[in-house]
Amino acid sequence: MKKLIIRADDIGYSEAVNYGIMKSVKDGLVRSAGLMPNMPYAKHGLDLLEGLDVCIGQHTNVCLGKPCADPALIPSMLQENGDFKSSRMYREAFKRGEEIIELDEAIIEIEAQYARFKELTGKEPAYFEAHAVMSKNLFRALEIVAEKYSLPLQTISFTKEPASFNGKPIMILPMGSMSPEYDAFECLKDGVLNYAREDMPNVCVLHPGYLDDYLLHNSSLTINRTKEVAMICDPAVKEWLDANNVELIKYTDAA
Repeated sequence: MKKLIIRADDIGYSEAVNYGIMKSVKDGLVRSAGLMPNMPYAKHGLDLLEGLDVCIGQHTNVCLGKPCADPALIPSMLQENGDFKSSRMYREAFKRGEEIIELDEAIIEIEAQYARFKELTGKEPAYFEAHAVMSKNLFRALEIVAEKYSLPLQTISFTKEPASFNGKPIMILPMGSMSPEYDAFECLKDGVLNYAREDMPNVCVLHPGYLDDYLLHNSSLTINRTKEVAMICDPAVKEWLDANNVELIKYTDAA
C-alpha cells in the first residue's frame, strides 16, 4: 500500500486562497497545510481552519509581502519598497548562477517567521519547508534553523530521487499546476501510479484556492488553484485512491 500526504500550500496568501484551502480541508482530502507566517491574512486562514482535521506546517515565504524580521537586518532580501525580492528575481539569478541573498540574513528571517508561526498557532510546526524559491542560501538557512530548533525539515528534490522529511526519505510527486492545460485529477493519478513508492511516504503538493484581486496581481498560479479545490473535494478522487490501495496520512503520521 502507498501512503500519501495531500498538502495544501499558501495559508495566508490572500483571503480567497484561505477560503479555498478551508474548503479543501472541510469537504476534501487535505489534512496537511502550510502557513505563510509573514502574510497579513495568515491569522484569517488559521481562523477558518479552527477545529478542522488538519496539521499545520511552516511554509516559509521570502518572495512575497513584508518580512517578519527587522528590515534593517536583512537588506539583501528586500526590494526598495521594503517587500521581499520576487520569485522571478530568484529564478533569474539562479539561471545566472548567482545568489541574491546572504545566508546570515536568511537565517534571521526564517527564525523570525518561526517565532511568528508559534505566536499565531501556539504550536510547533508539523513540518518545516519553504515557498518555492531557487536559492542555495535559503535551503542551507532552513537546514541551520531546523537543526537549531529540532524542527521537522522537509527538503526538496529537483530529480526523480526522494527528498527527506525529518531525516527520513520521502517522495515528492510531480506538480503540474503551472501548465495551462492542467488536469488536476490526471496529474494526481500520474503521480500515484508512476512516481509514488510503497517504501516511503509520498507527498502531493497542491495550491488550492479561489481568486481575488491580490492573488491575480501577485501570482502566476491562478485559475488552476480553483481546479485543485474542485478535484480534491470530488468523491470520485477518494474512490480512485481507495481502489488503488492508497492510504491518506498527515505529516504527523510520517514523523
